[in-house]
Amino acid sequence: MRTCLAPMLLAVLLGNPAAAQRQPAPAPLQGVVTKVIDGDTFTLSLSDGSQRTVRITDLDAPEICQPWGEEAKQALAERVLKQTVRVQPRGTDRWQRLLGRVFVGDLDVGDRLVRDGHAWSAVGRSGRGPLMAEQRMARALSRGVHADPQAVHPADFRQRHGPCLLPEASPAAPPAAPAPSGATTRR
Repeated sequence: MRTCLAPMLLAVLLGNPAAAQRQPAPAPLQGVVTKVIDGDTFTLSLSDGSQRTVRITDLDAPEICQPWGEEAKQALAERVLKQTVRVQPRGTDRWQRLLGRVFVGDLDVGDRLVRDGHAWSAVGRSGRGPLMAEQRMARALSRGVHADPQAVHPADFRQRHGPCLLPEASPAAPPAAPAPSGATTRR
């Protein structure tokens, strides 16, 4: 009898993890993009007048101060700036940016950015990512950033140089300069 009660009591005390995983996905948000910050982040204006900073999930675009960073920003702006977009939220990051998949009509913006070579697929601990097939295709066709055989993945760039300096934090700073220590930085 004691051996049967212990697992049941443990399940009651810890809750049911499977039930927590069955919660419905958050409702999509819709709004107009008013500003593109870099190749994977923008400001979304909602119908209630509020604004949210949105970071597209499943990809990593070049940092704004690294080669191809401005081109990645421009590619995102061409697809979303002043457009009504739908964001399927997946949470928030440590900087309180809304994380999510982004759509303009039926177009998955993140998928398109990776296919066109303006970003890399995000890579998990397994070494695989959700957009790896699209990234392999872009690399094989030398699209965008992949036309440069020396292109550096953004995570490697951040590790070597630190985060980029935000233009708003120091207008006199050149956009291609890595941030000095103690400066306001992009996350």
